[in-house]
Amino acid sequence: SNLERIRIYLKQYLNWVQNSVLEGELTEPEYLKIMNGLKDVIDESQDNVICYKSKDRKYLAIDEIGTKKAEITNII
Repeated sequence: SNLERIRIYLKQYLNWVQNSVLEGELTEPEYLKIMNGLKDVIDESQDNVICYKSKDRKYLAIDEIGTKKAEITNII
C-alpha cells in the first residue's frame, strides 16, 4: 500500500512511535530533504502527511496515555 511505502521512507530518517506516527529531531536541510523526497512517494490526490515543527524541544509538551507502541532508540 502507499501508506506502507510512506512509512518505510520516513523510517529511514525518523523513529516509529505508533501506527502512522513517526518523530525525530532534524536539521533544516534534513527536513527539506525528507519533504522533497515525500513528493516522489505520496499521491497528493489521496495521501496526506502532516508535520509538526518546534524550534526548541523545551517548548514541546507530550502527554501519553496507555502502552507505548515502540521505544525511541535513536534520534537523528
